[in-house]
Amino acid sequence: MIRQVIKGGRAADGESAGLHEGGAPGSSRGPSRWLDPPAGPWTLERAYGYCEEFVRAHHEIYPVASRLVPAAIRPHLMAVYAFARSADDFADEPEYEGHRQEALARWENELHLAAHGEATHPVFIALGDTIEKRDLSVPPLEDLLAAFRMDMDVRRYATFAALRGYTARSAESAGRLLLALFGYRQPELVRFADEISTALQLTSFWQDVAADAARDHIYIPAEDMHFFGVTELDIKTLKPTKAIRDILRYQVARTRALYERGRPLLSKLGNDLKMELALIWLVGNAILDKIEDADYDVFTTRPTIGRRDKAKIMAKAATHWATRLDLSTFRRLWP
Repeated sequence: MIRQVIKGGRAADGESAGLHEGGAPGSSRGPSRWLDPPAGPWTLERAYGYCEEFVRAHHEIYPVASRLVPAAIRPHLMAVYAFARSADDFADEPEYEGHRQEALARWENELHLAAHGEATHPVFIALGDTIEKRDLSVPPLEDLLAAFRMDMDVRRYATFAALRGYTARSAESAGRLLLALFGYRQPELVRFADEISTALQLTSFWQDVAADAARDHIYIPAEDMHFFGVTELDIKTLKPTKAIRDILRYQVARTRALYERGRPLLSKLGNDLKMELALIWLVGNAILDKIEDADYDVFTTRPTIGRRDKAKIMAKAATHWATRLDLSTFRRLWP
């Protein structure tokens, strides 16, 4: 789910704000600047502050470390997010073209240093502390980096099973990290989280068919394209033909089934994570609603969540999952 937070809501160009040379908020920084932070020394408190500024600089549509998350866990969630989202930037953002592998290799080395308490980069100083205090396993973090490398090298998927092999490294790893941050490690909960995590990532794929095609990535499995009579040229032409609408209708239905298979997780969590996850679950389904409302035309306008949609989502969350919270609490999630 952390990984899907990454894919789900990129800031518009020019909207990011970051740290100035002294490491405090206020001046604009391009995403590439996060690879090389201002000079230290970096105290643990300042490192976590750096991660928080990173989150603020990446204006997400999904709630990241919101006020619903217990204060003791919020900094750790931001540290994991800063690690994962920055690596995602290395794999996707134009300014890293030509040195993506170098950036990811540096991130992997920093991760290993963090696991041994030897980190020097502020993101990894914070992440190393999070790994220790929240008893996180390092392999899921390594899997995230492997997924970002995979996304640079693999641009087509022959089958849905192959696509799920990718989401197992990316989305499922992020979902498992999220559960572990909150102390949930029961196998049955992990299985539910895997379904929701994959559903969230698939949602972003169907939302961004046009943008992904523009960078020569097609996540719709080739076996489905063959069945529905859709070619790569059809997708890259960016016209909502009947065949494309039909194949997206099928993908949306398949994704909804994954959300429903994972839905029992929401009733099995405590209040520390239940509301945060409920909001993410509702946002994902709301995007699928938007795709359906557009009659599966994701080319003319990218399906997005507007202010009215957010109000509906908050109302649903309050109605179905809130226990001691009111709508004013949810309104603080989205200004």
